[in-house]
Amino acid sequence: MSDTARTVLAGLGAVRSGLEDLYRDLHRHPELGLREHRTAKKAADALRESGYEVTEGIGGTGVIGVLANGDGPVVMARADMDALPVRERTGLPYASTETVTDGDGGEQPVMHACGHDVHVTSLVGCARLLAGHRDAWRGTFVALFQPSEENGAGAEAMIEDGLTDRSPRPDVVLAQHVLPYPAGYVGTRAGSFLSAADSLRVTLHGRGAHGSAPQASVDPVVLAASVVLRLQTVVSRELAATTPAVVTVGSIHAGSGPNVIPDRAVLELNVRTYDDATRTRVLDAIKRIVRAECEASRSPEEPEFERLSSFPPTVNDEEPTRRVAQAFGAYFGDDAHTVELQTASEDMSEIPQAFGVPFTYWAIGGTDPDRYAEAARKGTVAQDVPVNHSASFAPVVQPTLDTGVSAMTVAALAWLGERAG
Repeated sequence: MSDTARTVLAGLGAVRSGLEDLYRDLHRHPELGLREHRTAKKAADALRESGYEVTEGIGGTGVIGVLANGDGPVVMARADMDALPVRERTGLPYASTETVTDGDGGEQPVMHACGHDVHVTSLVGCARLLAGHRDAWRGTFVALFQPSEENGAGAEAMIEDGLTDRSPRPDVVLAQHVLPYPAGYVGTRAGSFLSAADSLRVTLHGRGAHGSAPQASVDPVVLAASVVLRLQTVVSRELAATTPAVVTVGSIHAGSGPNVIPDRAVLELNVRTYDDATRTRVLDAIKRIVRAECEASRSPEEPEFERLSSFPPTVNDEEPTRRVAQAFGAYFGDDAHTVELQTASEDMSEIPQAFGVPFTYWAIGGTDPDRYAEAARKGTVAQDVPVNHSASFAPVVQPTLDTGVSAMTVAALAWLGERAG
């Protein structure tokens, strides 16, 4: 298979410049979830130019391109398209200055702060190379461009809009994500890779009063403070030290002035876990603690819990992960690694689950290798290497794009290339 991959990837030089231009264009013009109309059109146009049968508008802005090339396996490769409401601070000449109007009529900046522009470009490149070397492989390749990953809504939207009826059923689904490792790095991991994520809004009810008369109140600010502190014990005291989990209170809203005790406080929480049992235990503990603190504070009403978003855990299937890892080892050599467990989350696994097929999801690096090496030497990687969702996150163009295109192509050919000839 490595010889087949090298044959197909020999064409990378001919498309590299165009892919770099596409990447800079996508980075300059990011779009939020379910608004990726321009990005989706770019992807669809690129697929049509390469001879794919294209279907647009799945789940709003989702796109699939199908290239049938004789009998053989069906491989689906997925890239997410959406950006984030972040003001870019990279200083790049192709930095985003895009804004949108939010629900309150205000100006909202938009940035590709998670690297989805890398994912789109890499899949476009893979699709072009496979189309240009059909003599090297057999089967069907399906390129899927998914909207709204950041909100956890895009995969479900495509599925509800009939994805499984509008695409050939794949034998395997492949996906990748750029992370703050050195550019050129590829990393696979069998089993648990990305965490489940649950975001909650909790409303705590109190009794308002004058700031000078706290005895007349049930102070929801003090209640909220007690809840926040007590929630820190869920991970540290209710889970084994070997069980990874994260509970973060990311937002607290209460009150409107210094001399008024409000009648409610609203907390927004994010929970990361890696298996269903831990997920249930942590979410139950949060509700138990909140209710107990409300009772201790004599809250006049029961707290309210609202689920804002929910992502499943990403648990890579063993066999396809082994196959991709072996292919990466043969092609990338020492740049192929086993990646660490990640606390980020994804909705991609809903797509193979809808088809009832296995999947594997891997990482590629996007940080300038020299910058990463210097930070590693000083022990300051966490401080000096921008991470996903940072306003400073900006994968270097190369070798990030070459690695992304090559990784997706090598992985796809681990199925498609084995029956060629």
